[in-house]
Amino acid sequence: MVAVALAACGSGAEQNPGEPHGNFPVQVTSSFPTHQTLAQETNMVVSVKNTGHETLPNVAVTITNPKYGDSAQAFGLLIPENSAGQPLLASRSRAIWIVNQAPGACGYSCKHLGAGAGASAYTDTWALGRLAPGKTATFAWHLTAIQAGTYRVRYQVAAGLNGYAKAVTAAGKQVGGTYAVTISNAPPSTYVRSNGTVVSSS
Repeated sequence: MVAVALAACGSGAEQNPGEPHGNFPVQVTSSFPTHQTLAQETNMVVSVKNTGHETLPNVAVTITNPKYGDSAQAFGLLIPENSAGQPLLASRSRAIWIVNQAPGACGYSCKHLGAGAGASAYTDTWALGRLAPGKTATFAWHLTAIQAGTYRVRYQVAAGLNGYAKAVTAAGKQVGGTYAVTISNAPPSTYVRSNGTVVSSS
C-alpha cells in the first residue's frame, strides 16, 4: 500500500489548524462491486469505526487510481499527452465513474450538483469531521460507470487532513485498500414495470 500524502494545495495553508500528531486506531469495512456495466449505478462504501480512546480530529478518505496517484481526479484516469502541434489540454484527467452523490449530508451544494458536505480542499479527499471513540463514520459514493475497461480504485483512510493524525490498524499499519473493477461494454438491461417504476439489471 502506497501512503497518500495529504499536502495542502497552492498556499500551503493547513486544513486542520492544531491537528494533533499521533496514531488513531480504527477498524474499516468497505464494499464496491468488482463487475459492473456501462451506465450502471453502484455504490462504493467505506465505514470507519474509531476503536481507540481518543477522538479522531477529522476522519477522511482519499480515492485515487494507483496508476496515476493524485494526478488524476478521484474515480478517474489520465488520457495520453497531446502530440506535437496539437492544442494543449487544460486537463488530462477524465472520469471513469460519474459521482452522482458524494459522502456527507446532501445539502444545498449536493442538491445543486456541487461537491457535497463531505468535500475538502483536496479534489480526491472527503472528510466527515470529528469521530468519537466507539463511533462509526460511513463514506458512501453513489456512482455511474461511463468508461469500459478494467481499473483499480484505491482508498486511504486518515484521521486528519494535514497528515499528522494517522489512522492505523490494531497492528499500527496504515489503513486502506484497493479494488480491481471491470466495467463491461454492455449497458444494464432496463425496463419499466406496470406500476411505472424503472428497473435495471446488470
